[in-house]
Amino acid sequence: MSTTSLSSQVQLSQCMTLQPPLSRRGKGPGLILIRPLSHAKCQEDNKTLDPEPLKKWAEESFIVAQIALDKSNNEKSLLELIRDAEHALLQRPECDGEKIGLIVNGSKRDYDPQFEQSLEDLLAGDTKLATAILFDSWDISFQSTLFHLPKDKESYGHHITHIYPDVSSANFVIPGHPDFKMSTAGVAHTRSAAFIKKHLGGPYFDLEKIWDEHTYYEFGDRSVEKTMATMVQEPYVNHVPTLTGGIGRARLSHFYLNHFIFNNPDDTALELISRTVGTDRIVDEFIFCFTHVKQMDWMIPGIPSTGKHLRIPFTSVVNIRGDRLFHEHIAWDQATVLVQLGLLPEYLPFPYALPDGSVPAPGNRFEYRVPAAGVESAQKLENEHEVSSNQMFEYTIREVKDQ
Repeated sequence: MSTTSLSSQVQLSQCMTLQPPLSRRGKGPGLILIRPLSHAKCQEDNKTLDPEPLKKWAEESFIVAQIALDKSNNEKSLLELIRDAEHALLQRPECDGEKIGLIVNGSKRDYDPQFEQSLEDLLAGDTKLATAILFDSWDISFQSTLFHLPKDKESYGHHITHIYPDVSSANFVIPGHPDFKMSTAGVAHTRSAAFIKKHLGGPYFDLEKIWDEHTYYEFGDRSVEKTMATMVQEPYVNHVPTLTGGIGRARLSHFYLNHFIFNNPDDTALELISRTVGTDRIVDEFIFCFTHVKQMDWMIPGIPSTGKHLRIPFTSVVNIRGDRLFHEHIAWDQATVLVQLGLLPEYLPFPYALPDGSVPAPGNRFEYRVPAAGVESAQKLENEHEVSSNQMFEYTIREVKDQ
């Protein structure tokens, strides 16, 4: 057995690896992860920021013992391997609590034909396992079990079951696998995290505090180093309207340093309208306020400062893994930005025939009144009675002389 630090992986045996928590807290419940040996090469083909499950669950602040099994008979039975994993987890100082969770990745065809019966015997026996998460139609009677199933699969018993019609196999959660589907894997991971935390009593974190800390370092302290310290090893940020941000630590650090943290005006403020806190996400509605005295390439690329004061409705969806941010999806209405800057004309050309088939007379053209609001967007978000609804229903197309 070799180890270099509390956060380093430990190779316990040829088929068992122990990964301490990769959170800032540095401790958490024990989790046993079983995977088929065939998954070992998937990480080499992984082109996404999603890490392999061993690391992802460690980032969630679990201490993880991973058992890799091939289809041939192993020297030890499944029960013996689980006992070894439980002992390895519980003797570590990072292990918080005596309950342990189990996740079995892969499908039945990835394992020895006897594995299903061994798994049933294991869960029915006297172990410290408190809950299990499975990704195929295993015939398991263990009460605290969550199933994630691809299309055309059915679970046994009355377990909590999620079926994903857009995936073709149980390997949709494995980055680098041909059947991996990132968006669906993300939904399944959130459901798994909520389920397993409920049965293991954690780990729980104050997600609002983590997000507020991150935004303070962005807009208050204005520190790239401290901002990045609140994020996982390979995070990303995507500003949806302008496609700006950064993917991975190096690119995101460069973006924060050169295009974001020091490019926001001094009077920048975030006025919170609502906040929804989930298992691993925070969704904020807020108004982003500033005076446009700097060129802000992340938000208004290529446009010099205008001196205009803007109030813009924003929505942020923030994924928090353990006690660090994994990603931010930030969205706003770019049209209201341009209206408030005086850069979006009231009318624009309409290059189509009207519904009745009519076309403009020779030398004329149709123009439509642009359905976009200015600061009224922020005013109505703050107070729904501040601005009347449906005023744009009266907008029309006009015919004017072609210039």
